[in-house]
Order: sequence, then C-alpha cells, then structure tokens
Amino acid sequence: MTQKYNLWVAGREVPGRDKHAKIACQQPKNSLPVEDPATGEIFSECHTASLEDVEDAVQAAHATFLSGAWSRAPRHVRADVLEKAAEMMSQELPKLIQLEVRQTGRALREMKAQVPSLLRWFKYYAGVLRTEERPVLPTVGKLHNWLERIPLGVVVQITPFNHPLLIAVKKLAPALAAGNSVVLKPSELTPVTSLLLGPMLQRAGLPDGVLSILPGLGPVTGKFLVSHALVRKVDVTGGTAAGRAIGSIAGGNLARYTAELGGKAPLVVFEQANVEAAVNGIAFGSFIASGQTCVAATRIIVHRNVMSSLLGKLERKCAYISSGMGSPFHEESTMGPLISSRQLRNVEALVDDCVKAGTGEALCGGKRLTGVSELDGTDFSKGYFYPPTVIVSTSGNSIANSRIWKEEAFGPVIVVVGFDTEEQAIRIANDSDFGLGAALWTQDLSQAFRISESIHSGIVWVNTHHRNDPSSPWGGASSASGVGSENGLEAYHAYTTTKSIIINYASSDESLATDDWFREGAGHVRYG
Repeated sequence: MTQKYNLWVAGREVPGRDKHAKIACQQPKNSLPVEDPATGEIFSECHTASLEDVEDAVQAAHATFLSGAWSRAPRHVRADVLEKAAEMMSQELPKLIQLEVRQTGRALREMKAQVPSLLRWFKYYAGVLRTEERPVLPTVGKLHNWLERIPLGVVVQITPFNHPLLIAVKKLAPALAAGNSVVLKPSELTPVTSLLLGPMLQRAGLPDGVLSILPGLGPVTGKFLVSHALVRKVDVTGGTAAGRAIGSIAGGNLARYTAELGGKAPLVVFEQANVEAAVNGIAFGSFIASGQTCVAATRIIVHRNVMSSLLGKLERKCAYISSGMGSPFHEESTMGPLISSRQLRNVEALVDDCVKAGTGEALCGGKRLTGVSELDGTDFSKGYFYPPTVIVSTSGNSIANSRIWKEEAFGPVIVVVGFDTEEQAIRIANDSDFGLGAALWTQDLSQAFRISESIHSGIVWVNTHHRNDPSSPWGGASSASGVGSENGLEAYHAYTTTKSIIINYASSDESLATDDWFREGAGHVRYG
C-alpha cells in the first residue's frame, strides 16, 4: 500500500487542487508517484500544487511576513526556534534516514552519516542570530548611522533529488534566520522527506504561514512559483539549463537570485601525492551518492609517473565497491542505484558514445548491472544500478573533446587522463564551462597553494573532497555553475537587505544654525 502525502500550506496539510493544472498546463493528474529506484516500486504518492495552490501559499506567506509574526520577531526568538528545530530533527532521525534511503536509493551508510549532520545548519544560523553585530558607520557630522538587516519577504526555494533534506535545510536555515517567509518546492522525484519538515518546524515554534512546501513538476508548480510578482528571491539547486530559465523569469520580476547549478569537477593527482590516499579520495569524491552530486570528481587528472600505480589501486577499489552493491538498506551496501530510468539511460549513452568513438575504454564497469547482488541477492534488473566506471583515454588526451569529458553525467563514471607538468595539469583542470568544485592531491605545501590559486572553481579541496560545513561558502565560479553561494554569512546576507538608519543628535541650536537650507541671508549651510 502506498503512503499518500498532501501539500503543506501555511501550517496545515491540504490536498492539491488540479482544476487549473488540467486546463492550463495539461498536467494529467494531481498526484506524483514516488518510486524506489532500487526496486522500481511506487511506494508513495504526493499531491501536486496547481496555480490555485501556489497562489494560496504565496499569499499566506506574504500576509504572514507583513504581520511581523516572524519577520519582526526578536533575533533571539528566531534563534530559539532554529535550535528547537535541530532538537525536533534529532528526534525524527531514524524515520528521516529510512525515507531518504527509500526515495533516493542512496546507501544506508551514507544517509546515517549525512542526515544527522543537518542539525548543524539550524544551530549555526541560530548562532549567527545571537552573535551578529550591527555596524555603526563613520558618517560625517553629529549623526549616529547604523545598519539593520531586514528580511526580503517571500522567497521561493527549489531543491533537487540527490540531497533532498541536506539542500532543503541548507536553504531554509539562513532564509528563516533572516526572517523571511519561504515556499519550498522539492524535486518531484524525492518530495517525501521535505514535506516532513513542515510539521517538524511547526512543532519547533515556527508561526503558521512562514513555511509552505509544494511538491510538483518544474514546468507547472515551479514556473508558477518563480513567476509570482510577490516573490522577492528565488534560490534554486539544479541543472544549468533549468537554472538559466528560472533566472530569466526571476530577473523579469527584479527578484534576487541564487543558483547552485552544474559541475564537472577536476581532481588532480600530482607525483608528490600519497597515491593510496588519492585513490580513496577519488572513490569518495566520484562514487558517493552514485556520482549524483554537482561536485562529483568526474575528471581525474594524474601525473604520468604515478598513473600505473593509481589505476591499479583504483581498479581494485572499484571492484570492492561493485561487489558490495545491493539493497540500499543493507548495512554493508557500498553504493545504491541511480535515481531513475531516465538518468540510467543518460549515463549509458555517454559511456557508450565514448567507447564506440574509440576515444576511451572502460577499465572497469561500463555496463548496467542486471544480475543478482553478491552481497544480498538483490535483483539488479528491477532497479537502476550502474557500477563504478573508470574510462581511460586511448589516444593521449583526445578524450577531452568527447561528450563525457564536457557534459555532466551525474552518475558513477569518471575519466582519467595524464599530464606531465603543472601548467598542463592546470590547463586540463580548467578545460570546462563549469567551475563549482575541484580537488588536488599533493604533499607539497607550496604546490598546493600554487595550484589551488590557479584552478577556476568556487571550492577547491586539497587532500580531501566533498567537505561541507554551514560556515563555509558553497558556490560556483562560472555562470554554468551558478550565481551566489550557499552557507556562511554570505547566504544569510543574501536573504536580507540593509536598512541604513541615521539619527541627528546635534542640539536644537546647532541644527537651527546649520540645517535651515532656505534661511534668509548668506551663510554656511550643510550639504550631505
């Protein structure tokens, strides 16, 4: 029996209304089937939000913002609610972890590590509220000039399938800390856990109307949301094409815009690296979440003097991961399936095109899994399992002209090429339209500084990968990888506008002497 979920609008569960969706948008029904990608089973259904639902949610968010119940609440009150939200989430962790595994197909070991870490975002932004200082500016004259941080109003957040809870919490925590009202649209593939955030935050003390959660399709629910004239900011994580389309709509309303988009991260292994540590880093950076992350290390650039050693160790690591693939709920499962049949076909096409063109060959993997798991007997053919795949160039670095080098595969597929000099490594690393994440492995400190400064990327890791902390900005260095950053004070500030307050504390006599601009006769008067 499938579990059915309603929308979360202004503090209560409501069914979606499909009247306008059927007429105006040709949406065939008002529910989304949610599939377990490991089995192909539909395990839940979510109502989808129509134009009417979007209008209700945005109007409720706007009215609540104007009421001041949250937007003008003292900062320590908002901090208390965020800290309580962390407490509420900690109590829900077992349920959230199980549902996150079910809807994403990601291995249980991954979700047991990731989901508990989300408490940090609520706690961090609660700390920001408790410690934020208000600048006093050196304005000329007897004037006291200070700045306040003012929330924007109604903001829309659109999140992807690969990290449903992580990315939702990363966006919600700074937006709520700043005092905004939020309408969240989760991915239609993984909406379930995001819907649970509504009642959880309500129990933490968030006033009704501050948060609504509207599952739905991007061209329908998403487009209605980002087009709404009352929306003052749009924050999206997704593909580059969708990000550009959403940005053009938001720009038409002069709404603020933050986007974390595509990536094709380089990972450079220098001769001075610890090769075994580098292989562990490649495996984690490339195959966590089955490679379905925007910062996945998909372009592996290796010094030729350590290439043979690295490939041997990497092949053994991939064999271990493949042998441990099975049900994502198995405690020892190493890697889960891709999210959907569509994503599986995309990965297969990119690998097949490369191999058939003769620019690369598969050192390991390269074909969909269809047998049964060595770990637990899982029937791979029922899900969307694809093994860790390593493509090695067959003709120097000519593979750098292939689709698999240029396009975001969003799967457990990496391409390995060689280099001889630092300059060559930097050139290859920067050979991409993307610029979100990058990594390098070396034990030469000077080299680490030189290369990290030369790689065009919003995030550069040295001897590690995927590190993500609420205090550390996370964003791209190119338009293909997005606009603005998540995390840290920068994200909090992006959800606010500044208000400059200036108070004249001069005496009445001084003001009468200098501030009568149109007084009779000559004499000095102020300007500015």
